[in-house]
Amino acid sequence: MMLARIDRQLGWATPLALVAVIVIVWEIAVRATNTPAWLLPAPSGVVRSLVEDKDILLPNALVTFSEVLLGFVSAVVVGVSLGITIYRSATLERLLYPIIIASQTVPIPALAPLLLVWFGYGLLPKVLVTALVGFFPIVVNTVEGLRSTDPDVINLLRSFGASRGKVFRLAEFPSSLPSVFAGARIAVAICVIGAVFGELVGAKAGLGYLITRAIAQFETPRLVAAIVLLSAMGTGLFALIGLIERIVLPWRKYTRASRS
Repeated sequence: MMLARIDRQLGWATPLALVAVIVIVWEIAVRATNTPAWLLPAPSGVVRSLVEDKDILLPNALVTFSEVLLGFVSAVVVGVSLGITIYRSATLERLLYPIIIASQTVPIPALAPLLLVWFGYGLLPKVLVTALVGFFPIVVNTVEGLRSTDPDVINLLRSFGASRGKVFRLAEFPSSLPSVFAGARIAVAICVIGAVFGELVGAKAGLGYLITRAIAQFETPRLVAAIVLLSAMGTGLFALIGLIERIVLPWRKYTRASRS
């Protein structure tokens, strides 16, 4: 147990140390070469922008966060439902799977303007773009997780007269949850990208909209500050999904610990 705790602490310390080294080298390089802030701001300039422009950055970050959250929840609901439907019906699998795969071949930058034409510049098109980006890994992981159920467990339940619904509830769905959470971790990270894509095409608020304005005004420190907030948002949501997984599936924590 103690060794596992030390391993976890070292696991966090190593990337943090690497980030610290990169920031220090970045700061020194910018100062040594007298690089103008509009071309490449120093980390201290980015921090200054985060503090001085917080009245601009935080409201727009809240808009993007709401788009990501709504899109991600929609992706989970639709993705898990489609995954279960595909798993339980071979006919629907043949019908829906090619369409789902084809939906991922459409470039989001090409799809986002069309959604803006249909639904305007409000919240809905950004949520739709975010959900479309995020639902695919959830669908695929849900199907694969359901298929990975131990057949001996299924046969045992059926030998006791369990119905198909009861087998699904007691064996198939619980065994799929690790894969569902794996897909959710991937989805929540790329949902941030989807929300920004929607805002870059056309929006009245959000960090993507703020980035577009910062580029036009050569406010590079504010642009980098917005990128830092997006990175923190994606990392935080990824960690939150991991925390929820540890709460919902506590046995996986012990499995990893015993394996270590």
